[in-house]
Amino acid sequence: MYNEDEILFARTMAGVFKNIHYLSSRTRSQTWGTDAWKKVVVCVISDGRGKINPRTRSVLAGLGCYQEGIAKQKVNDKDVTAHIYEYTTQVGIDVKGDLVKLIPNGKQGPVQMLFCLKERNQKKINSHRWFFQAFGQVLDPNVCVLIDAGTRPGGSSIYHLWKAFDINPRCAGACGEIKAMLGPGGKNLINPLVATQNFEYKMSNILDKPLESVFGFISVLPGAFSAYRYTALQNDAQGEGPLEKYFKGEKMHGGDAGIFTANMYLAEDRILCFELVAKRKANWVLQYVKSSNAETDVPDEMSELILQRRRWLNGSFFAAVYALVHMFDIWRSDHSMMRKLMFHVEFFYQTVSMLFSWFAIGNFFLVFRILTVSLADPTLNFPPGNVLSIVFEWLYLGTLLTCFVLSLGNTPQGTKKLYMTIVIFWAVLMLYLLFAAVFISVKSVMKELADNGGKFSASSIFQNQLFRDLLVSLSSTYLLYFVASFMFFEPWHMFTSFVQYLLLSPSYINVLNVYAFCNTHDISWGTKGPDVPPPIKNGAVKTVDGKADVNVPTDDKDLDEQYEAELKVLAEKFVPEPEKPNESQVQKDYYAGVRSCVVLVWMFSNFALAATILNSAGLDRVSLDDEKSEQERSKIYLAIVLWTVAALSAFRFLGATWFLIIRMFRGV
Repeated sequence: MYNEDEILFARTMAGVFKNIHYLSSRTRSQTWGTDAWKKVVVCVISDGRGKINPRTRSVLAGLGCYQEGIAKQKVNDKDVTAHIYEYTTQVGIDVKGDLVKLIPNGKQGPVQMLFCLKERNQKKINSHRWFFQAFGQVLDPNVCVLIDAGTRPGGSSIYHLWKAFDINPRCAGACGEIKAMLGPGGKNLINPLVATQNFEYKMSNILDKPLESVFGFISVLPGAFSAYRYTALQNDAQGEGPLEKYFKGEKMHGGDAGIFTANMYLAEDRILCFELVAKRKANWVLQYVKSSNAETDVPDEMSELILQRRRWLNGSFFAAVYALVHMFDIWRSDHSMMRKLMFHVEFFYQTVSMLFSWFAIGNFFLVFRILTVSLADPTLNFPPGNVLSIVFEWLYLGTLLTCFVLSLGNTPQGTKKLYMTIVIFWAVLMLYLLFAAVFISVKSVMKELADNGGKFSASSIFQNQLFRDLLVSLSSTYLLYFVASFMFFEPWHMFTSFVQYLLLSPSYINVLNVYAFCNTHDISWGTKGPDVPPPIKNGAVKTVDGKADVNVPTDDKDLDEQYEAELKVLAEKFVPEPEKPNESQVQKDYYAGVRSCVVLVWMFSNFALAATILNSAGLDRVSLDDEKSEQERSKIYLAIVLWTVAALSAFRFLGATWFLIIRMFRGV
């Protein structure tokens, strides 16, 4: 944990205590039972003595895991790195509203706790080093469960994660479902941002994670709630392996990392996942455990969401590139030939998905342009269509340009109102696009009915290319969402969060993506070190019996010498010293330069795509195509995009279906 308050910390600890109580209640288990608490050690690692929340520290003291008086800063003139407290507590914990309630002799039974309070703030990955390479070597655990402060695991979630490792000896890592915390009665869903993230999390756990689990490689096991087999993480005799690659990220923020590597290690858990699967002479796999779940807070303001996704998007993008570049490392592992081939199928799927992410901003504009121009067609008999297409195009380009300007020069916290205005515009635009898609589809059906003398024929209706492509794409996306959600017996988010997600989805493309790419030079985790001023010579003041003892020059000779020395300085001609480049400034300029290159390549590649398809930006003057050919090219490209989206959705659906079939026999 970092500086989380007592409510967030107590929420996590209450969930962990309930899980230990559940393990103890499994009296028929050969592994667990009444003495289950002896097989579990809860390690709490706090990142910085000056950063820990005082009220959280009080909760730890109430549990018996912290004592103020015994901490020391130096031992034998050596600085203390961390303060470690070990205690077996029998105090229960619960959260009632905004208060933390400690329960002496709680029902959950004893809990073995190890509290490590680091002297300095050295970031999350250093905390993981303390656990894996300090405490892990002493405890020698079988399974390690990582939980962020503020994440509340379900009552039996840790057991179900452990069960996955117990059933499958080749399982190196596992994760459960991460749920958005919706509050009592789902009241947080009133906020469209929370509802959107709720839908996003749900569909990821219904389609994405099951698909990846079927292949055996999950691109990211969320650091907020995941588990690893300790032996699978260990390096080989030469010191190379998953942990070696994982902890490279600790040094990458120090100053000697390239921007690609530094951004990649913003999502270091993705690097760990790939290295586990590709480990030399091993055949480890990763697994999604649907029975396990945990709740976590999600950003409820746009500025918070933008900052969170900046790290997520940049880290995941560069880490995905890393995995694809090193995908042939899979062949050094001991996986079967079939498994290796299946990994490459998954890598191909991820490559296509990544290309769509790269060109998302251009594709969205093309879909917008084609739909609005089609709606302006006189044959559709929608008079405002022509004017609205022009107005929306100007507003679209102006708003997108504003997003770039804000991302390059402003912070989301300082421009909250402007960002909210932008989000509202994209939502209105999405409403218009949905109207255009429905209107065009209805008019197409009516036209076919009129041409066939009122007789309905599916084959004749599907001969209309635009209608067919729209119907297939929308059905394969949104209809599959409904079907898959019902298959997993979790359909409620489709009724409470689907509309909000639909309206805010353009903001994900045009706000979050733009901010993330425009800030690839920012590799921070949001924490800064202390600003320490240089020491002053003779700057110490001592007080004895209320009188100040100040060390100042008093002798006349000393004063004369000092005065003459100052005059000599003025008598000599000033020779400017050559400026030495500041290392941090050089690195900052380098990162900013690379950022500019990335943004320019991203921007111009999307612009080139749109210009080529629309035959604009001067291409119309050198092209011999007539207007009809241009429209055909636009329709063909739209068909390619829509059918590719349909294919990707169908692929995810098949993976989720196969996951459910496997789960019926495996049990987790």
